[in-house]
Amino acid sequence: MKNSFFYPIIYMVVITIVFIAVLASFNHILADTIAFNQESELRQKILYIFDVLPENEDAHEIKKVFDEKIKQKQIGDTTVYALIENNTETAYAVPVNGPGLWGTISGYVGLNKDFSKIIGIEFVTQSETPGLGGRISEYDYKNQFRNISIQGVTDGNYIISSPKEGSNVDAITGATLTSAAVVKLVNEDLYNFLETQGVK
Repeated sequence: MKNSFFYPIIYMVVITIVFIAVLASFNHILADTIAFNQESELRQKILYIFDVLPENEDAHEIKKVFDEKIKQKQIGDTTVYALIENNTETAYAVPVNGPGLWGTISGYVGLNKDFSKIIGIEFVTQSETPGLGGRISEYDYKNQFRNISIQGVTDGNYIISSPKEGSNVDAITGATLTSAAVVKLVNEDLYNFLETQGVK
């Protein structure tokens, strides 16, 4: 039998089926845990935008703070996250996405209540080069998006990246294309969102 032409083929088919069954079982068993962790990561990112992350960044503590302070709602055709303080909406996380150098970059930009200031940014998905464009996910880069006034900006150039005149965010050294992509997607999506609100 082992010398048969079909033996290695049958053997590989059986091994493949066994491994697929094992992996499928693990995926089914861990589905709830995986989903919770994915949701927890998004909650953490939204809280970071609003700068209300708890000191203890345990997943359950993050969920508790998120449930207390954050509400998902529709503003026009856009689904946003609202920060609730003293029963009042005080800020919003607006989705943004667009092409990066190697794939889609998606995330959220925080705006204060009257849409006059950018208060934070976070990226949900990005596949930029680690150590270069991937540094958009580092705090040093993201923290530049705190408290940027956009009041009176009518041309959609809310974010201006160095070395351009009037820059309010430093580009990442060695990742010019990714830096430019972030500026473009943020400016375009915020402009479209604010236009629907009658704000430019």
